[in-house]
Amino acid sequence: MIDTLKDKGLRKQMVEDLKRKGVDDVQILEAFNEIPRHFFVPQSLYGHAYEDTPLPIACKQTISQPYTVAMQTQLLEVSKNKRILEIGTGSGYQAVILKKLGAYVYTIERHKHIYEETKKIFEKLYFNIAAKYGDGYLGWNEFAPYDGIVVTCGAPEVPQKLLSQLKVGGIMVVPVGDNTQTMTKIIRVSEDKYETTHHGSFRFVPMVESYE
Repeated sequence: MIDTLKDKGLRKQMVEDLKRKGVDDVQILEAFNEIPRHFFVPQSLYGHAYEDTPLPIACKQTISQPYTVAMQTQLLEVSKNKRILEIGTGSGYQAVILKKLGAYVYTIERHKHIYEETKKIFEKLYFNIAAKYGDGYLGWNEFAPYDGIVVTCGAPEVPQKLLSQLKVGGIMVVPVGDNTQTMTKIIRVSEDKYETTHHGSFRFVPMVESYE
C-alpha cells in the first residue's frame, strides 16, 4: 500500500472541500487528511478515490462519499476511548476514521467476502478493530452498552435492538427511510427516553436483515 505525494495533495483538497461543506471538527478533518481513502476503494477506481462521491465496492455495496462519512462522524460526537458500534463495515474506511479519533471500534458486516477482505486491510494497516460477520440488526450485545452506534446503510425504520444497546447519554446516527433516507441522530437521555433530530436527506444501500 503506497501513499504518494500526489495522494496526500488530493487528500488536502478533499479536506478543504469538506470544510466548505460545513465539516468543522478539527480532529475529524485531521483524520480525513491522514487516512488514505484510496486504500479502501477498488484499484480500478483509484483515480476517483478523493472525489466527494460514493464508489462501488464488492457485493453491490458502496463506500460512502467523504462528506457523508464526515457528517455521520461529526453527529456521533466521537472522542477518545468511546466505545462505538458500526453497522455495515463495507471497505472499512468509516471504521478506520473512528479508530483514528481514538475510539474503541466494533463493526459488523453481513457480506462474508467483504468481511474477510476488510479484515485483511485492518491487519495490513495495524488497526486493532473488532470485526464481526453477522446480522447488523442484532447488534453486538457482547460489548454493549455503546457510547455511539453508527449505521452506514439505509434502515427502513430505527432498529430497536440497536437502541437497546446504546448507553444512557449515548448517540445513534442512522439514515432512516426506503428510497431516500433522512439522517437521524438519536440521543438516549434516560432508560426509556430518547431525543431525535434530523439532518438532511441521503441515499444509502439498504440495511438488510440476516446475513449471507
